[in-house]
Amino acid sequence: MKISRLGAPGQEIPVVIAPGADGVERCYDARPVTNDIDGEFLAGGGIAKLRGAVVRGELSVLAAADSLRIGPPIARPNNVICIGMNYAAHAVESGAEPPTIPVVFLKPNNTVTGPFDAAPIPPLSAKYDWEVELGVVIGREASYLASVEEAGDAVAGYLVANDLSEREYQIPGAAGQWTKGKSLPKSTPLGPWLVPASDVDANSLQLKSWVNGEPRQDSNTADLIFDIPTIIHHLSQYMVLEPGDVILTGTPEGVALSGRFPYLQDGDVVEMEIAGLGLQRQEFFRAGPANTTDSITAATKGE
Repeated sequence: MKISRLGAPGQEIPVVIAPGADGVERCYDARPVTNDIDGEFLAGGGIAKLRGAVVRGELSVLAAADSLRIGPPIARPNNVICIGMNYAAHAVESGAEPPTIPVVFLKPNNTVTGPFDAAPIPPLSAKYDWEVELGVVIGREASYLASVEEAGDAVAGYLVANDLSEREYQIPGAAGQWTKGKSLPKSTPLGPWLVPASDVDANSLQLKSWVNGEPRQDSNTADLIFDIPTIIHHLSQYMVLEPGDVILTGTPEGVALSGRFPYLQDGDVVEMEIAGLGLQRQEFFRAGPANTTDSITAATKGE
């Protein structure tokens, strides 16, 4: 079963994609069960209710579903929580030692966008980078969890994410800050689907990315330094995880930061896929007009 949201931004319709009684996969209108795919839906047992409605044949096929935009499969989460350098080879290509405890940062929830939406490169950006990541969607509140084993029960499902990052804003010099490099408009494409946790073996998922059809990343979640229960348990000691929150679990090697590939340019096309969770695709364009054509240093003078 795959859960999605179709339609114009802010007007998405919740749908479930699943085989019918005849075994043929169809896109069903989920509005008899819920108005949206959000934290309230997840916390209230919405996935089980949807599954039951499909089995009982209570949902109608959504007409012209193929003609609708695919939105992010979860409505704007309260928090987008990210784990940095969670694959050893990516830490090395970033010039860092693999961490011994999870590296945690946040992205604004207004960066979330659809998996096929056009992607703006910031006007002054010179080092815009791609990052395929497994996204974890939280299904119940988690705070001060007592054990790693308990943490697994907090997962509602999984999705594909692109943690787009501006490296010049993020890393070098006095102005380098992870928040600046990770907060840009439409820099967190999610989807195309939310797949329930019970349908996924998150310990062995292949992740891949391509730029203009050329391979970039090819790894497996088996290579995560910190697995998903460990991440959730760790985060719960420092913040309240709420239903609908999204955790991005880190990216493998093969990004432009490695120096092996050019950064993203106007007209580039990025595709990324996680086995069983679907494929997303963004075409990039240079946003503008900029307020100044000077350097990043000049643009940030006086901060």
